[in-house]
Amino acid sequence: MTGQLQKPKILNVETVARSRLFTVQAVDLLFSNGAQRVYERMKPTEHEAVMIVPIIDDHLILIREYAVGLESYELGFPKGLIDPGETPFEAANRELKEEAGFGARQLEQLGKLTLAPSYFSSKMNIVVAEDLYEESLEGDEPEPLPQIRWPLDNLMALLQEPDFREARNVSALFLVREWLVKQGRLSYQASAVE
Repeated sequence: MTGQLQKPKILNVETVARSRLFTVQAVDLLFSNGAQRVYERMKPTEHEAVMIVPIIDDHLILIREYAVGLESYELGFPKGLIDPGETPFEAANRELKEEAGFGARQLEQLGKLTLAPSYFSSKMNIVVAEDLYEESLEGDEPEPLPQIRWPLDNLMALLQEPDFREARNVSALFLVREWLVKQGRLSYQASAVE
């Protein structure tokens, strides 16, 4: 492809639907080639979220949480919104305490993901947590979240679990695998899916 892409010009933004949680906008766009289209998106926000990949005793800690969109319990990593004034690490430690009953002395950011960027502006910070200690905070979950420990030496077998399918969780799994391999704590052969 030759030349630089030029972002479309926004001609108009209008709210077309609103609920307690969501605001849907229609965005009139004019592209550099003269094409004009109306796209719909969720109203952009500056709020980011965090997903924590906790590691203790050569195991990942996952939680099982109800997902109303699928009407089922899903297996995944603790996660939540970053509150105003919090850093991603502060939010990671708080969410870890609320959802898994652990705090972490070591936190490292592995990356930042987007989900369906044609419709959402949300960003998810992926943080690995180690040197864990028991500590709980009361969260906003309506029920206790069962905790599952998954061995690192069987890491990629998580992909075979029918309730571990949410894209951000799968992406976090690959990010932590790369991180563990770079540290020499895991080989690609040990992390391969059979």
